[in-house]
Amino acid sequence: MDFDQNGGGRRVFQRLGPSNNNNNRFNNQSHQNQSYQNQNQVKQNKVCFHWRAGRCNKFPCPFLHSELPGPSSNGGGAGVSAKRPHSLGGGSEEGFSTRKSPNFNNTWGRAGGSGGAGGGVGKKMERVCNYWVQGDCRFGDRCKFLHSWSVGDGFSLLTTLEGHQQGVTGIALPSGSDKLYTGGKDSTVRVWDCQSGQCAGVINLGGEVGCLISEGPWVFVGIPNFVKAWNAQTGTDLSLSGPVGQVYALVVGNDLLFAATQEGTILAWKYNPSVNTFEPATSLPGHTGPVVTLVVGANRLYSGSMDNSIKVWNLETLQCMQTLVEHKSVVMSILCWDQFLLSCSLDKTIKVWVATESGNLEVTYTHVEEHGLLTFCGMHDLASKPLLLCSSNDNSVRLHDLPSFSDHGKIFAKDDICSIQVGPGGLFFTGDGTGQVRVWKWSEQPAAAA
Repeated sequence: MDFDQNGGGRRVFQRLGPSNNNNNRFNNQSHQNQSYQNQNQVKQNKVCFHWRAGRCNKFPCPFLHSELPGPSSNGGGAGVSAKRPHSLGGGSEEGFSTRKSPNFNNTWGRAGGSGGAGGGVGKKMERVCNYWVQGDCRFGDRCKFLHSWSVGDGFSLLTTLEGHQQGVTGIALPSGSDKLYTGGKDSTVRVWDCQSGQCAGVINLGGEVGCLISEGPWVFVGIPNFVKAWNAQTGTDLSLSGPVGQVYALVVGNDLLFAATQEGTILAWKYNPSVNTFEPATSLPGHTGPVVTLVVGANRLYSGSMDNSIKVWNLETLQCMQTLVEHKSVVMSILCWDQFLLSCSLDKTIKVWVATESGNLEVTYTHVEEHGLLTFCGMHDLASKPLLLCSSNDNSVRLHDLPSFSDHGKIFAKDDICSIQVGPGGLFFTGDGTGQVRVWKWSEQPAAAA
């Protein structure tokens, strides 16, 4: 795995190779003989994809032109469950404070209660029909594949915003603005009118956008060697120098703007209103690889890096208090939730951290996914139930109820979803590697019949 740490400014998850699920297919030298010997067995166990779409022209076809019989109702064999494995961590509990929340204490990973769309997800194969995407699937409702970009109840797709020519790396909705800002690898920031859904402007930056956030009326954009700052209300346009290489993440905390850089240093600026500019405040060295994610919570700054670690910084003293090394690959995203810290990684795990009596963070629960994780975002549905939206490198986002991690639904895309952002009024946004931005909305759940 080549992370190109010395240059290029490319987003870390775009440097990963394709999934290796099929790498070993046809890799045995004696495959032809094996395939010939097992032809009848293959024919009995695989349905022709082209036959399903009504366009198979092979005769004889090596695959079935009929559906396989359904699973037996007794026995519930292996592979039927839609649940993904997870493990409960033992020992002490950890996070931000030792005060335990009654809503979360000792309940991480315990599936139960309302599982949302858990049962509905498995009704069709979890794969979007390629012919439906192209607009010519002949099977309609009888198709075994999905004719939708999502499965699950309570949310729906409102619209798709087209314009970026490469992957979307940031989405922001500044306070008091009726414009949505999106940044992409095509070196542009697009400004969208929230009423019409039309693109109201394109800003060319001359370098790939590594991240984009908003804080109050300000929009901050990370590009190689600079941070751009715009005030959506006053029109102020600033360029902050100092970063070396790409800026992968930005966050605001304790009146400081922090930037995560490709060289592994975290830079900080402080706004000076008397001269209407951001002045350099400090730099935080310590990581041995590029820093790719930042979050502020509980008077702490948390940074995740390609060196597989998370560092905990005191926001008052700006000193490193602890280094967390439980992940086995790049720490892609960090989230503060109640008194807990959540982190996700390319090692396919989500870890839940909570503070011990000594104040140090330790893992209290580990959730295992099937694919490497790229980013996640916490939000509430319209019933105020907490959810985790978690993007993985199989071009999908899984929705989990918290704290049980039970399945609530799934969102699909044509490429990896690199950016997720919560909006007002039940809106949320996803941006994928093709440049598409999708707008989603939570809906009220129908009341149960009396």
